[in-house]
Amino acid sequence: MNADAQAGAAGPIRVLLVEDHQTMLWGLQKLIDGERPRMEVAGTALTCADAVDKAARLAPDVILLDLDLAGVCMIDFLPELLANGLSRALVLSCERNTDILDQAVRRGARGILHKEVAAEYVLKAIDMVHRGELWFDAETMARMFGQLLGARSGNKPDQALAKHASLTARERDIVHAAVEHSGSANRLVAERLFISEHTLRNHLTSIYRKLDVTSRLEMYVYAIRHGLVQPDSAGERHGHFIERPG
Repeated sequence: MNADAQAGAAGPIRVLLVEDHQTMLWGLQKLIDGERPRMEVAGTALTCADAVDKAARLAPDVILLDLDLAGVCMIDFLPELLANGLSRALVLSCERNTDILDQAVRRGARGILHKEVAAEYVLKAIDMVHRGELWFDAETMARMFGQLLGARSGNKPDQALAKHASLTARERDIVHAAVEHSGSANRLVAERLFISEHTLRNHLTSIYRKLDVTSRLEMYVYAIRHGLVQPDSAGERHGHFIERPG
């Protein structure tokens, strides 16, 4: 079975386009629908209210949105767009203000693209965000890592030790594998551990709770910061970071 047939069998990646510039919207529709059966446009929205309504009704896999919609900043509406629990947000914007972009990430955006990027990168980012990965440039990743490290640095040593002691031996193995293979999806990490992806997700949920983190990205930072895994094990990552919900 070829790649297109496999994509069709699994169902296309359904994308909601949130964009108020008609020319850009038309181009994005043509680009994405041209990738059938791998992905398709599930709907379009020109206004904030329409975007929130369609995100709830259509539950698209990926919401590709501009942050500035007719003068309205969409950052404050990201939690509403993602309230269905199924969609992932990918920002496509002209915005260069790093404070605003970082706010978008904190509100739930899984990736950021600038509008001048080549079409192939838009498609690749949609695909990666749908698979549970993050799409950020190196500068954004560095800022987010710095913020996460800063947020965690207030933990007292005894509190950290108590958290580490609460992990089972198997959970420690999973932390090590997840960090060592941070560029791999959950399915591949599970295969390396000889367990099912479902079992891995259950373990990750328990680990997140014990370490007081919310994602593989935070677990990665925490593990390196507190010595659960040596930095050399993590390897070098460029351009993206896998993040599957637990």
